[in-house]
Amino acid sequence: MSEIDAALRAEFAPTGTLRIGLNMSNFLLTRIDAATGTPAGVAHDLGQELARRLGLPVAMHPFPNPGAVSDAVAKDQWDVCFLAAEPKRAEVIDFTSAYVEIEATYLLPPGSSLRHAEEIDAKGIRIIAPNRAAYELYLTRTLKHASLIREPGADASFKRFVEEKFDALAGLRPRLASDQEKLEGSHIAQGHFTAVQQAAGIPKGRPRAAKYLSDYIEDVRSSGLVAKAIADNKIVGLSIAAKG
Repeated sequence: MSEIDAALRAEFAPTGTLRIGLNMSNFLLTRIDAATGTPAGVAHDLGQELARRLGLPVAMHPFPNPGAVSDAVAKDQWDVCFLAAEPKRAEVIDFTSAYVEIEATYLLPPGSSLRHAEEIDAKGIRIIAPNRAAYELYLTRTLKHASLIREPGADASFKRFVEEKFDALAGLRPRLASDQEKLEGSHIAQGHFTAVQQAAGIPKGRPRAAKYLSDYIEDVRSSGLVAKAIADNKIVGLSIAAKG
């Protein structure tokens, strides 16, 4: 790890407080603590540990969805974020390697003859996905035959999936498991179309801080601190990412 000095702290936190940007729509990594009404979860815990190591005060800045986190970099609203690494976002954010990954696949409606994720990209198939989620951006880049409709948020996407009888709902496997319970006869596709890589990020133009952040993520992943945060928050559905 790099030496921590006043210059590094100033690069990380120009305001004097380390502002952590959290995507509150990812329930595997973030949540609102019922007792305090404040952000909590795996990403919160990793942000707190980073601030502790740097010797900086910390402030959690919750955002409703990943698109809002990404947009906020241009408004200087956070110093470090915990967000899925994705090429479009990487134009303005320097990402670390991933610390966890989450399978993205499809929920299929009652009566669907489709079974495997690889079958979904076919002519005439209509897929709905939450707008600007990492896996939606992936599908936008990679789908060749199916049509993709975007809806703000996972809840709205599921509602429209049911009401308008889409052929598939794209999402993270743990979220789709909860949606499946609400729709009798539905099933989750076998396999997955991508594994979303969850990383930490910092606005471009902070090279020393970016290097320290990358080393930090490597350390907390390899030392077991990420696994501990997952266990402490009782999360199921996260896999520790392979070494970057």
